[in-house]
Amino acid sequence: MQLSALDWWVLALYGVTILSVGLAFARRAGRGTEEYFLAGRSMPWWLIGTSMVATTFSADTPNLVTDLVRTGGVSQNWVWWAFVITGMCTVFFYAKLWRRSGVLTDIGFYELRYSGRSAAFLRGFRAVYLGVFFNVMIMATVTLAAIKIGGVLLGVGPYTVVLVAGTATVLYSATSGLWGVLVTDLLLFSVSMIGSVAAAIYALRLPEVGGLSGLMAHANVTDKLSFLPDFSDPTTAAAVFIVPIAVQWWSTWYPGAEPGGGGYVAQRMLAAKDEKNAMQATLWFSVAHYAIRPWPWILVGLASLIVYPTLGDLTAAFPNVDPSIIGNDLAYPAMLVFLPAGLLGLVVASLAAAYMSTISTHLNWGASYVVDDVYRRFVAPDREERDYVKVARVSTVALIVLSSFVGLQLETAMQAFQILLQIGAGTGLVFLLRWFWWRINTWSEISAMVISFLVAVYFGFLHTPLGFTKWDPSAELVVGVAVTTVGWLVVTFLTPPVDTETLKDFHTRIQPLGKGWEAVVPRKRGPAQDGDVDTGQGGELAAGLLSWFLGCVMVYAALFGTGFLLYGNMVWGLAGLILAAVAGWGVLKLLPRVGFLT
Repeated sequence: MQLSALDWWVLALYGVTILSVGLAFARRAGRGTEEYFLAGRSMPWWLIGTSMVATTFSADTPNLVTDLVRTGGVSQNWVWWAFVITGMCTVFFYAKLWRRSGVLTDIGFYELRYSGRSAAFLRGFRAVYLGVFFNVMIMATVTLAAIKIGGVLLGVGPYTVVLVAGTATVLYSATSGLWGVLVTDLLLFSVSMIGSVAAAIYALRLPEVGGLSGLMAHANVTDKLSFLPDFSDPTTAAAVFIVPIAVQWWSTWYPGAEPGGGGYVAQRMLAAKDEKNAMQATLWFSVAHYAIRPWPWILVGLASLIVYPTLGDLTAAFPNVDPSIIGNDLAYPAMLVFLPAGLLGLVVASLAAAYMSTISTHLNWGASYVVDDVYRRFVAPDREERDYVKVARVSTVALIVLSSFVGLQLETAMQAFQILLQIGAGTGLVFLLRWFWWRINTWSEISAMVISFLVAVYFGFLHTPLGFTKWDPSAELVVGVAVTTVGWLVVTFLTPPVDTETLKDFHTRIQPLGKGWEAVVPRKRGPAQDGDVDTGQGGELAAGLLSWFLGCVMVYAALFGTGFLLYGNMVWGLAGLILAAVAGWGVLKLLPRVGFLT
């Protein structure tokens, strides 16, 4: 596929604009690590919330959604739709806690919450584990998507894609820090949304598709439209819906949907100018990510079942693409070849925007761990701020090189998705409870990480060679969660708690809700007296729980209401949107009681 001259001009204009905006903040970002990694803790909710949305709109996301739709239908998306529950939990319970912590990175939390050598070890180990290993895997999946898009739409090889895309992204990421990432994300998100909507419109206009009505009536599509899996097939229903809703959302650490917030989501909350903006940002992120964006991708995925019914059709249509990367996720970029000149350039630019937004965020986030939680903490604690910024820029370049190498080894987006889910299985409950239960200690977290990793290795590499039948991924996930949870709970009660002074200092700063700290900081009975410790009960736990529930209802009702309208079912579509509006109104009424508004 060759782009026209007009397409190349559109791409060139996009590239120059993005690089110019990003590099404009280079001097400001170079003042120190707080400017470079947190943009001076001065960001408004709409900017950091949009940045979160832009980051999760990575180049591999439409490919993954297309893969899910083609292999299991629309209902297969519950494997990530379930994370709505995680996101809303973060909005109403954890966003303000992160902002109160005042740490530079979420890994810095460990020496705020815990104490001693084990806390220092956990901080350093977790920084390398997440900032390098996990982070490189995430960026590798995005790089894989860019490779597939480049092969289909541009006719270029994997090494060319990696070199050009990686160099352009690292150029502004390394120089401008989070300032450049946030501002360019605003533009990148706009371009990405325009591109995805345009791709859906032109996919529906194809003669063989025949518009929305033709799509919904086609024999290749009709059995893929249900929002829920077929519960007469217990294995599929468990894998697609039951396990994600009952277990996955709270138990699994996954980038962008970490239980209790974490990673780049925590970084954005820490960059907010106050607690209210941190909460508003995560609310906007949850609504936009789950309720606004999915349907253009889903429509393209459904249309691809008509144009390219099988993998053989994809192979025949693109004989020059490396056979090792031919998969259902390739169908998304394959559908873009039908776009007209100019618009094709814009859509390719939108996919480049999705790639750059995600990679730039992960580069900045990973570098923050390397600099603040490893280099400053253990290697060079007394350097000038400008020296740390230099190390951050070198780390950024190193991370892009590593992720590019790993990306060249992967084959499908779903492959990496399952790997990351299994490795993090069972650790999520620790991240949820450590804010609200004093008894959790460093060994709780260390044991959870070690056990979950060993279980993932067992299922991934040892289970079948040892003579056992290969299990379904959902069964492996549940077993991994159960083994890991039991393991870290046993370790918690067999090891001593964190020292009392550290716990009291943490409680005074964070002021968590609930009764989980009464053993350390007993609640005062009777009228408050001067000098009493604030036990964090000013907010209302019940209001937070109800807001969490209504927030989930709002997002799911908007998501499925929109879907019903696209399916041509006006009654259920309008009912869904009305329910979303009512739930949204309920959330607004509750906001003052959960500390959202002042």
